[in-house]
Formats: sequence, structure tokens, C-alpha cells
Amino acid sequence: MNSFAELVRLRRSMRKFTDEPLTEEQVTQLLKSALMAPSSKGKHAWHFVVVDDRSMLEKLALCKAQGADFLAGAAMAVVVVGNPEESDVWIEDASVASTILLYQAEDLGLGACWIQVRERYTAEGEPADNIVRYLLEIPEPLRVVSIIAIGHKGMERKPFNEDRLLWEQVHVDKF
Repeated sequence: MNSFAELVRLRRSMRKFTDEPLTEEQVTQLLKSALMAPSSKGKHAWHFVVVDDRSMLEKLALCKAQGADFLAGAAMAVVVVGNPEESDVWIEDASVASTILLYQAEDLGLGACWIQVRERYTAEGEPADNIVRYLLEIPEPLRVVSIIAIGHKGMERKPFNEDRLLWEQVHVDKF
């Protein structure tokens, strides 16, 4: 990538993936970047669960009523977990790490998409967090913030259209 500005312009959510697996180098780089994510007071109150088992990806794709089904077609998922007992800003720290995974995937030429888990539910009203923690044997008190679906892009997406920037939502010196 030539610049961060170009990376931001090009990164779009990808919900369609090819069957091509990720290389060990790609997985390592994704995880290195996540582990370098900034965190409040350097507490690193997050954990990452890497899932590349097809049957588990299919089960995780059913963790909430809508918006996760495409996970079944991803090469890999990174489940981003936070520890509320380690930091009062565990949600923010896990969110920053999730975002870094999205941009690192784009920088590697891969597609990725954030799947919101925290405060999402199955059609029956079961918290998605409970489903994911059960499937992956994630212990208490850890909580799932997101699942980042990653794989080789299965379609082309146009870069972000700067004509759609909401400049009216930028305020200077006061609201």
C-alpha cells in the first residue's frame, strides 16, 4: 500500500470470499498487527481466537439472527474478546484491535468484515456472546466484542466515494 489514506479509501467490507486458504505468513501478519493494537494504559485487555475450521465457521455463522451468515464462506475468523475485569475500556480496546485487523487484511490484499457480537442476539433472544463463548470454550469473565471474517476477496468493491463524505458532521472549536 502506498499510504494510509489510500488504504482507508480502498477498504470496504467484504462478505463474499473465494475458497483459497490464507497463507501462514498472512495469518501471522494479521495476528502481529492485532497484538500491536494500542490499548488503554498498555493493559492489552483483549484475546484473539483464530478459527479456520470450516465446521466451526459454519456454527459461528449462526451466532446471531442476522449479519453473520457470510462467515461460513470465510477462510478464517478472528474472534476478538475483551476482559472487563482487566480494564474499564475493554470494549474500546477490543474495537481498536478489530479495526486494525480490518485494515491489515486490506493491506495484504485480503477482504474482511466486522461481525458485531456484543449486544446482538439470536432469533430466540439468546445473547450472541453466549453462543460464541460456548462454541469456543471462552472462559468467564471474558466477553466477545466482534468476529472479523477474513479471506480472499470474492468480488470487487469500488473504493469509498469521497463525494459521500459528511462534512456537515465535522465541527470546529465547538458544536
